[in-house]
Amino acid sequence: MAIGARDFIDRLLVEKYAQEKVDNHSDDALVSRIDADDIMSTMNKFANNYRGFLDISAKVNISCYAVNARNAKYQSIPV
Repeated sequence: MAIGARDFIDRLLVEKYAQEKVDNHSDDALVSRIDADDIMSTMNKFANNYRGFLDISAKVNISCYAVNARNAKYQSIPV
């Protein structure tokens, strides 16, 4: 698997940006702006909400099945 420009446009882009230098490693860039505990608590809240949704969905599914089974009218087919 080769690395590099594969066509004419890619070669031109490589030549254009070959000498560009970027310095974005300042102290502010390396420090997270979001607290890890906030992320974990948000994920935990989302997981609890989704777990509650799954529980309610299962109960509704069982209730609908019971209602449909109770209201079903079965007819025997003569053989």
